[in-house]
Amino acid sequence: MRVSCYLLAGSLFLLGGCQSLDFSGKNDARDTEEDIQLQGSTAKVEIQPEEIRFPVAATDVWQRLRDGMALPVPDIKRVNDYRNWYRKHPKHLEQVSARAEPYLHFIVEELDKRGLPLELALLPIVESAFDPMAYSHGAASGLWQFTTPMARYFGLKMNWWYDGRRDVPAATLAALDMMEYLYRKTGNNWLYAIAAYNTGEGRVLSAVQRNKKKGLATDFWSLSLPTETERYVPQLLALADVIRHSDDYGISLAPIANEATIKVVDVGSQIDLALVAEAADMSLGELQALNPGFNRWATPPKGPHKLVLPVDRADEVAGALAAIPADERISWLRYKIKPGDSLSTIADRFHTTAAVIKSLNQLESNQIRAGKHLMVPASARAETQPLPQLASKPKGKVRLEYKVRNGDSLWLIAKQHKTSVKQLIKWNRLDAKGTVRPGQTLVLWQQSNTAADRLRTVNYKVRSGDSLARIAKKFKVKVADLISWNGLGEDKYLKPGQMLKLYVDVIEVSS
Repeated sequence: MRVSCYLLAGSLFLLGGCQSLDFSGKNDARDTEEDIQLQGSTAKVEIQPEEIRFPVAATDVWQRLRDGMALPVPDIKRVNDYRNWYRKHPKHLEQVSARAEPYLHFIVEELDKRGLPLELALLPIVESAFDPMAYSHGAASGLWQFTTPMARYFGLKMNWWYDGRRDVPAATLAALDMMEYLYRKTGNNWLYAIAAYNTGEGRVLSAVQRNKKKGLATDFWSLSLPTETERYVPQLLALADVIRHSDDYGISLAPIANEATIKVVDVGSQIDLALVAEAADMSLGELQALNPGFNRWATPPKGPHKLVLPVDRADEVAGALAAIPADERISWLRYKIKPGDSLSTIADRFHTTAAVIKSLNQLESNQIRAGKHLMVPASARAETQPLPQLASKPKGKVRLEYKVRNGDSLWLIAKQHKTSVKQLIKWNRLDAKGTVRPGQTLVLWQQSNTAADRLRTVNYKVRSGDSLARIAKKFKVKVADLISWNGLGEDKYLKPGQMLKLYVDVIEVSS
C-alpha cells in the first residue's frame, strides 16, 4: 500500500497514491483492508507517534540512487555473470565512484526533474568509467560516449575550440534528450530504449518485428540483437543491483554528498580561461578538469561560453567576470609578419584559427605582407597552454611543467632538459627575446620513457572477440602492461563490456 502522511492531533492520516511510509512494530507494515476503516476518500489509522518512522532524505547520492531504483533485475545468467564480475573486482567501482564525485549529483538531479529511471545515472560507468576524456574504437567520446553524428543531432557543438561531447553538463542533457527520444520511439519500453542507446532504435524495432512475425515473445530477453547489445542491458541492470546491495557485497563507494557541487555559469562572451581561474581562485588545471570540453585556452569566439564552476563560488565569480569588459577578456598581441608567414602558420603559433585572425583584422582575403602587423589573440598568461589535443601534441612525447627559479635563463633550462631555446619559445608562446621570470611555469615536451608516463589515460571497453593480444596491438602496448595496469588475474579472461585502463600515446593508436 503506497501512502503519504501528515500528523494531526496525535493521529496519522494516510492519503493513497503518493510516497511510501514505513511502519515499525508487530504488524511490520502489512496492513489489510480489515485494518483500515475507510472514511470517504481518507483512511484514518490511530497510531501512537512513537511508533511512526518517517522516511529520511538521503544525504548521500548513492543512497538516493538506491532508494529510487525501480527497474526489475531478473535472476538470469546474463545478469548474474556481470554481477559476479563486479563483485570480484571491487576496486573498479571504488575507483569509478571517486571519479564520479563532481558529476553524479548533477546527473541524478536532471533525471529526477524529467522523471526518468535513476538507473540511467549509471550508464557513464558502463560507457566511459566516468572519464569525460574517454574515447572508443568507434570514435565516440566523452562521459556518455557520443559519436559525432549523434552529438550534432542532439545539439552538441564540436569545433576547433570546443567539443561538447566532453562538456559534462551539456552532454548529460543531450544524453537524456536522446533517452527520452528512444523511449518514445520504442513504445515506452525502458529496456528497449537502453538497448537502442547502444545499437540504435532501428535494430531494436526490427528485432521486435521479426519475433512478432514468428509468433515469438517480444520482451528484450527474447530478441536477437548484436552480441554487444545483448550484454549491454544486463550489464547495466547487474551494476544497479550491485550498487543497491554494495554493503552486502563488500564494495566501498566513495561518499558523494546529495547536494550540488557544480554550477554552470554563462559568461556571455569569449574569455581567457586563465582569467576565470584567477577569479575563481583555482589553478588552471583545476578549472580545466571541470571544463574538459574546451580544447584551447579560451572559450570559443562564438560560444558556448558556459563554464562549470564550484557551486560555492560560482555566483561570486560570475559577478567578477561580468565586470570585465568584453574587449578585456582576451589579451591581444601586435604581431609583425615575417617572410614566409601565412595566416595558418601564425594561427598555429598562437593557438587560434586563421578565420579568427582574419575576422579580427578585417581582412578581405588570406593575403598578408611581411613587415605589416596583425592583432592576434593570446592567453593572458604566457605559460598557459591549450588543453591536450591529439593533433597538436608532439608525437611520442609527454608534457612536463617547469617552474622558473632565480638565475634561470632559457638557455640554462633548455640545456638542462636537452632541448633548444627555440623549442621553449615555441611551446610557451614567448616573445623573440625569450624573457622569463622567477615563478613562471614553462611547458616542455620530452620523450616518454615508459607507457605509464604517457600523456593520456585511455579507458577502453572490451568488445566481443577482443583479446589482450588484439587490444595490445591496436594501442601499441605490451600484453604484460595491460595485465599490470588492470590487475588482471592469471586467467587473463576478458568479458565484453569490461573497461580496461591503458596508458598510451593516442596519436600512435592504430586505426
